[in-house]
Amino acid sequence: MSYEMWTEKYRPKTLDEIVDQEEIVSRLKSFVKAKNVPHCIFAGPPGTGKTTAALCLAHDLYGENYREYIMELNASDERGINVVRETVKTFARTKPMGEVTFKLLILDEADNMTDDAQQALRRTMERYTETARFILIANYSGKIIEPIQSRCAPFRFTYLPREAIIKRIKYICERENVEILDDGIEAILEISEGDLRRTVNILQTAASVGKPIDAEVVYSVVGRANPHDVREMMLSALNGDFISARNKLRELTQKYGLSGIDIIKQIHSEIFRLNIPDRWKVKLADIAGEIDYRLIQGASDEIQLSALLAKLVEAGYEIKKGL
Repeated sequence: MSYEMWTEKYRPKTLDEIVDQEEIVSRLKSFVKAKNVPHCIFAGPPGTGKTTAALCLAHDLYGENYREYIMELNASDERGINVVRETVKTFARTKPMGEVTFKLLILDEADNMTDDAQQALRRTMERYTETARFILIANYSGKIIEPIQSRCAPFRFTYLPREAIIKRIKYICERENVEILDDGIEAILEISEGDLRRTVNILQTAASVGKPIDAEVVYSVVGRANPHDVREMMLSALNGDFISARNKLRELTQKYGLSGIDIIKQIHSEIFRLNIPDRWKVKLADIAGEIDYRLIQGASDEIQLSALLAKLVEAGYEIKKGL
């Protein structure tokens, strides 16, 4: 297995390598063809290819030496007004050599910038449009001030479809000679929730164990309980066997090293998969929310989770009575 980070190794290098974002790729290719790029906002959930698309655009626009024409800044680390006044302005005011008459400044996590920094950035974008174009990358575009939004072409990224992620997982496994089972793929899909970057990171971590990747390996390396075990615990409680459910709870916390908040999140997910009336799913979700709040406030994990199991036992009695 390669020691190189797979997220970098298998990151698309050109726009043609980006999959399942056809509309966005088509618009970016038109910019490359015209040798002209407007200020842009790339918005969408994490792991959907926003930064990758910006780098691929730069590669296709400037060629192999594109790094000489771009600057990447992470706004979560460097987000003050001084960075805009000094670093950004210094880069933006100089004109590049070559066929393309402007440089690209890629500002990642721009939605974490302070309001003062965004106001300063707005003025910089206006003043140096001839020599620099800005690509602002954000998870939540609504956190970017309206004057900047109105100056930018918006691009909305969405999670990749399930089939595309499965195809990518199998492609990487074939290239790295890693054996992965179907239940391992399903486990990765459930945990990553459509985030391709997280998918690849989980895959690499699971492969480092040196075993065929199955669901048990995946859940163990990411520190999550197997949903089957969580469901078994909940069904024991609903069937009235509180002691068995509590023993299972202790087994989960010891085996996977989970906190109460981690377990309550998985219990909440499993509630909606139980074969119980919908109105009881609503009630149990409300109870899980109350327990989650108490845990966040610093209550005892074991006491609160035991209380939740007790509520499940009571719910099981009520469901059997048809109430």
